[in-house]
Amino acid sequence: METENKTVIEPQPAAVKNSTAIIAYLTIIGLVVAFVMNNEKKEPFASFHIRQSLGLMVTGIALSIINVIPILGWIISIIGFFIVMYMLIMGLINAINNKEKAVPILGNKFAEWFKSVQ
Repeated sequence: METENKTVIEPQPAAVKNSTAIIAYLTIIGLVVAFVMNNEKKEPFASFHIRQSLGLMVTGIALSIINVIPILGWIISIIGFFIVMYMLIMGLINAINNKEKAVPILGNKFAEWFKSVQ
């Protein structure tokens, strides 16, 4: 009988922190998964993107609440949705490219507001 040699490739530390940062931008479930993944090692790169994603999720929830207001709330929510989607895509691109760059418009505020999130 032949024995099969199976090699196990362990992920590089950079790949782990990069994947954690990317997962943070994939829905609210991804944010929770990324937070749990980063809970042990506390990678600064992943923590930065978790804070950015958390800010985007909170902004999305705030827009959902504003959506209850007739007409004006609907307009604000629609415009806000596209702005949040733009910021989310830019944050995801930065995470993929290993850049610790804040999302446009509110990214610096997110870093300030959620600095306690490690």
